[in-house]
Formats: sequence, C-alpha cells, structure tokens
Amino acid sequence: MKFSMLLLGALWLVCFPQASHAKSPNVVILLADDLGYKDVGCYGGPVKTPAIDGIASRGMRFTDFYSGCAVCSPSRATLLTGRHHIRAGVYSWIHDASQDSHLLKREVTLAEILKEAGYATAHVGKWHLGLPTDERAKPTPDQHGFDYWFATENNAIPSHRNPDNFIRNGQAVGELEGYSCQIVADEAIRWLDNRSYASEPFFLNVWFHEPHAPIAAPPEITQTYGKETDKAAIYSGTIDNTDKAIARLLEKLAEIDEPENTLIIYASDNGSYRNDRTGGLRGKKGVNWEGGIRVPGIFSWPGTIPAGTTATEPAGLTDVLPTVCGLLGLAKPEGVHLDGSDLSPILTGKTGRFSRHQPLFWHLQKSRPIVAIRDGDYSLVADPDYELSTNNMFQEAWIPSIKKGGYTNFQLFNLRKDPSQTTNIASKEPQVLDRMKKQLLEINASIMADGKNW
Repeated sequence: MKFSMLLLGALWLVCFPQASHAKSPNVVILLADDLGYKDVGCYGGPVKTPAIDGIASRGMRFTDFYSGCAVCSPSRATLLTGRHHIRAGVYSWIHDASQDSHLLKREVTLAEILKEAGYATAHVGKWHLGLPTDERAKPTPDQHGFDYWFATENNAIPSHRNPDNFIRNGQAVGELEGYSCQIVADEAIRWLDNRSYASEPFFLNVWFHEPHAPIAAPPEITQTYGKETDKAAIYSGTIDNTDKAIARLLEKLAEIDEPENTLIIYASDNGSYRNDRTGGLRGKKGVNWEGGIRVPGIFSWPGTIPAGTTATEPAGLTDVLPTVCGLLGLAKPEGVHLDGSDLSPILTGKTGRFSRHQPLFWHLQKSRPIVAIRDGDYSLVADPDYELSTNNMFQEAWIPSIKKGGYTNFQLFNLRKDPSQTTNIASKEPQVLDRMKKQLLEINASIMADGKNW
C-alpha cells in the first residue's frame, strides 16, 4: 500500500507537471544543527552568512518558523515525514548503543516520495535517526528512500575538525582531513558530479553538524569573531565556515542546472544552546519555550517563490513534506495522518488560500514545559502531571508513563505582543485558554495513540 501510494504520486507528476517548468525541479534541503533563531545575517545575527542571506534574497524568509522538536533526532523525523516525531517512533534524541528507538521503517519519507517520482536521492551529513549496532538491528538511510548516503550516527567525532566517524553506504570511511561542513559539501558536490543519469531531477538532503558541540572552526575564520580560544567566536566560526561550504554547493548547483529548476529549503533542527543567540526569546535548546523551537526557515525557488519576500504565518519543519508535495504537484501519502500543512499557497503568493488543519504541537519529555502548541498568535504550554526519573538521557521504559500522562500548569501567551513569553495571560483570556487546551489534548491523544512502545 505504501509504494502503490507513492507510485500514484509519481504518475500525478508525469500527467500534471508544473506548467512553468520544463522538468521536475530539483529539491535541496540544507539543515543546520543547533543553529539559533538569530545567528545568521538575514535574521539579524552577528555571523557573516552571505550565501544563506542570498538564498533568502532569492526566496521567502519566515519570521515565525519552528523546528519539529527542541532536540535533534525527533526534529529530523518530523522533517522527513511531515508527522509528529512520536508517531514516527522517535521520542527524544537517539542513543543507538542503549536504545531500540529509530525512525520506523513503515514511515513514508520525503525521500521515498521523490524517489518514486523519478528522483535520484542522496543524504549527506548528520543522520541521528538510528543506525544499526552489533546488538541492535535498525534501518539505514537507504531503507528510508535514499539511493546514496554519507552520514554520521550523531555528531562529528572528535569534533568538526578531522572527523573519523563518517559512514558511506554502510562502510566506515575512517578519519577525514578538514572540517565537517566542508567535507559534507565535498561529498554532495561529488555525488552531483557522479550521478548515473544527470538528466534526472534529484533530491539532495544536506544535514550539517555545525554549530553543534564539540565545535571547531578554522582559526582564520574564528579570529574574525574573537580570540581563537573564545567559545562564542568558535561557535560563530563554525556557522561562517558552513556558509562558505554552502556557497560552494550553490555554485555547483548553478553550474549543473538553472536556478529556476531548483527548490532550496534552509532551516535548523532546533534552537541554539547559547542564550545569546535566540534573539531574546525565552529558553534555549532542549525546552519548549520559543528559544528552543523557533529557528530560521527559508524557501527559495526562483520563478515560483517571489524573491526577497517575508512571511509571518507560523510554519515549521513539520510542513516540509506536504509543502514539497504541494509545490511539485505530488500526491501526499494516503492513509497517513500528516501533522504538517502545505505552505505552497503562501510561497506562491496565494496566502488567502492557506489553511492550517491543526495547530503546531511540540512534546519533549524532559522539557519544562513538556508540551507546547501554537495557533495563530497564541502559544499554550503545560507541565506534566507525573514525574520521570532524573536520568537526562531518554529511557524507553518511560514510554508507558508518557503515553498515559496528563498535563498541568497551563500558561498562555500572545506571541505577537509578547514574543519573549514574559506574561502569562491565561486568566485574562479564558476562552482562548479553553479552546487551545482542548486542541492540545486532542492532538496529544492522537499522537500518543500512534506512538510505538519500544
């Protein structure tokens, strides 16, 4: 059923191609790791990022864009599936050596949809959705729709400099000289150059490691932001270095095809772990305050998405799969509940036609607040009415408690008036509180019913 649905999508694309494009557009996703809402230049950040800023100038930048979760693995699961990460089997960040958790093979990923539509598919960079160990069998990226993969289980080890933990199509590569972002860009460019059928459209999924710790950047770049030993300067240097890697990749993309034939999406998997890079938003990575989940979000497709535009509609990584399907005229997965909505009306200047079918929703068991929901201008958060152990790493034994647990201490905020969530207005807006509390509990019940008990 899964692949018959995907075949239907491929036939749809053949029969009803985009009127303004001679061929199916290439799709490129650029994902940063732990990048803050205000790190890059076009979001008012201190780092020089001309390549990323250029993507924004050629497309649409979202002011209120969100990760799929406040930590790595679940956010990535949401990006690839358009579904809440708990539905996809991922409750928190994955530790392969001690957890069975992984992105469930049953999930229909964006890579699978595009592959069935005739796309060549490749993943390069961080994976963190589960890789097999000697003790635990887990699917690899090729079992999620990627023809080619070059990845690390989690972070670049021992740091971004000279990493030794990359795996290429199931084979360990060994130590590589250079910095992770440049190595990832090199691999992406090599794959683009060596594709068997250069006339095929391609999906290139590029997930950088920077600026996730342990960090490293070339001294000559770091020195433009401070002393070589200053962690803030090194952090900025990793982002600057990534921008330089993106610039090289963009040059290659322009060399092999017209910009009008490539859709580029840029975002981060969650907020920064540095308080000074969240743009004054409350909280940081790991918590469901705005600073932990609001991230940059840019879509560029010259000739289809108006250049130099800004959108204020709340959106996020959960919307990527349905949006790509909408822009490309591909059928969305049948019989699958998508938590994300199709942003293509917004991206193509038909904002009045956009409708979000359910509010954005976040859950992370060790976060306080543990849940958050956004509907229009309002954000509602809540704490759990139960306690878990003090162990910081996710324990699969917690899942029964998580699935049956309830919530307390509901707090309501108007993010247009109070983006830093300083004033709880629950007592002043009882009708909004009741409405959003009902929405939160309904979405939560649906997600928990789908969640796998590892």
